[in-house]
Amino acid sequence: MQGTGGKGSPDYAAVTSREAAQRLVEQGLLVPMLLLPEIFGGDAHPANVVFVPPFAAGIKQQADEDIIRPLVQAGKVTRYNAQPEYSGDSFVPVTIRVHASDPEEFSETIRVWRGV
Repeated sequence: MQGTGGKGSPDYAAVTSREAAQRLVEQGLLVPMLLLPEIFGGDAHPANVVFVPPFAAGIKQQADEDIIRPLVQAGKVTRYNAQPEYSGDSFVPVTIRVHASDPEEFSETIRVWRGV
């Protein structure tokens, strides 16, 4: 599943610190998002938090709740990983790759922005 972070998306190359990302959160342009969500035991530890536009957080939340959680409940997946990929020094990931596996598998790449 792709997000709307393709052609014509905002440029987050200048967002190079947590403080800069937090300013965009205050403006409603970014939201903090847990890589490992609370429903799977994640918390707001800084290493588990990324800053993304609201649409990207919504896509990930929908995948976590509507696709992956039922797979976990059915015993079809037991491993979970959400890996951000960055461009340059930006604090906002260009993509987030979500992968749930063992024994079955689900993968999704969420495109957040175009990158440099």
